[in-house]
Amino acid sequence: MPDLEKLWQANYPDHIGRHLDYPDLAVHQFLERSAEKYPDNLATVFMGGKLTFRQLIDKVYRFATALAALGVKKGDRVAVMLPNCPQMVIACYGILKAGGVVVAFNPLYVEREIQHQITDSGAKVMVALDLLHGRISNVRGPSGLDTVIWTGIKDFLPFPLKQLYPIKAKKEGMYVEIPPGPGDYQFTDLLKKYDPNPPSYEFDLDEDLCCLQYTGGTTGVSKGCMLTHRNLAVNAVQVSRWMPGLKEGGERVLTVLPLFHSYGMTCCMNLSAVLGAAMILIPRFIVADILKAIDRWKPTLYPGAPTMYIAINSHPDVKKYNLKSISACISGSAALPVEVQKTFEELTGGRLVEGYGLSEASPVTHSNPIYGLRKNGCIGLPFPDTVSKIMDIETGEKELPIGETGELVIKGPQVMKGYWNKPDETAVALRGGWLYTGDIAKMDEDGYTYIVDRKKELIIAGGFNIYPREIEEVLYEHPKILEAAAIGVPDEYRGETVKIFVVLKPGVEATAEEIIEYCRAKLAKYKVPKFVEFRSELPKTIVGKVLRRILADEERKKRQEAG
Repeated sequence: MPDLEKLWQANYPDHIGRHLDYPDLAVHQFLERSAEKYPDNLATVFMGGKLTFRQLIDKVYRFATALAALGVKKGDRVAVMLPNCPQMVIACYGILKAGGVVVAFNPLYVEREIQHQITDSGAKVMVALDLLHGRISNVRGPSGLDTVIWTGIKDFLPFPLKQLYPIKAKKEGMYVEIPPGPGDYQFTDLLKKYDPNPPSYEFDLDEDLCCLQYTGGTTGVSKGCMLTHRNLAVNAVQVSRWMPGLKEGGERVLTVLPLFHSYGMTCCMNLSAVLGAAMILIPRFIVADILKAIDRWKPTLYPGAPTMYIAINSHPDVKKYNLKSISACISGSAALPVEVQKTFEELTGGRLVEGYGLSEASPVTHSNPIYGLRKNGCIGLPFPDTVSKIMDIETGEKELPIGETGELVIKGPQVMKGYWNKPDETAVALRGGWLYTGDIAKMDEDGYTYIVDRKKELIIAGGFNIYPREIEEVLYEHPKILEAAAIGVPDEYRGETVKIFVVLKPGVEATAEEIIEYCRAKLAKYKVPKFVEFRSELPKTIVGKVLRRILADEERKKRQEAG
């Protein structure tokens, strides 16, 4: 068996210790600390509007006071359904200050998903975007939601955008007026009505929940990961320490990752609270807007997903913008192709490395070092105080030696308490203190880990195991391919065979035969795709992970209809 401690001693980045000291602070207390140390520093930027830390903490306290007045007590779950905007930040930290538990919702959820998450979490209060009024109103009664606090994009816009926005929204059919009703409140009215006198609670950092982070549902029914204050606080500190040379009170974080997702919540919002950093809040990923924001606001950190970096690299006007402020980026949610990494670093002069995480671990557990030894196609080393090993896929009870492929399991202070009200699922995911990730991986002789694929997406063709990621890495090297995904489809002879879905770069053409021939030169015969389908885009999660499951479902349905 590999001696993991020796491997870590030999390969860990020299700027960080294997073990860290963590402040005994609840998550919102990091924001309070930064507001005390840097009251006049920029805290948020949103469409040109700015808040200092002094202004932000004042609004957080007012909102916490309002929640308490509305009956929110310690341990109550409070739903939040907002895009990246100042209200999202105020709501999350206000809920925590009031003793509540944040339950974040994707604003793209349909009614079925909204009702499931409200009902499952037991939330009675929600903070929501006014544009979502129709969907939320339709599920409000059946889900038991008593109180909704409404807010709009215009509420925190600077002059004159605040006056112009409703005019533009009405023209585009995007303007909503909320009719007054029982249990309905306006976010800005509450901030004006209540003074900043929030309740004061003691927190058991290891037991008190900070957030119910629902899984994306990409592998089944969405489940609420119970993340404690310790889980999320530790992970934000781990991320901050992983990037050498960060200046407390002097960083700016480009916040385009959605804050309702654990990746954005930790690597943008909570990281900014820990560092006293400014958040450049972007509600929607539009590459032209991202380029303008980098050029104007000079962010130093840009956590993201490969699709975000691909979009920047391939934008025809990218060289017109100054991107040199960016110093460090950890890419997550999907594999980072080598060519994407190389091109982005050439454009920015910063460092882009691949990391790994999952909602059940707050979410980050691994990353390549920003400086030092980093390896292509690899998620790097475990974070401080985090250990991982590779277990056999069949039983999950046998640890495998270096180089062998099995299931990645993880132990660390960022790992969840379990799934909300789901003891059976918790018992499967957490065994003996180890989190079983469902990802297939291997470890090399230097202690670096490689994700091969998800257990559920393994393609078995003629008895051979084929990992979609390996095929996709080859496709990303093709000069005409922008994005690609591989799945298994039924084959009478082999059981399964490979089908790929390809998005070409703008202005180029290619044939299926050309792509297959390219793969023949790069892959073993049994891995070469048999079918190629060209698409204008691929289905993705909100953080940019390609949903192979959706492609497989579409393919299955198509074949059933064809008989």
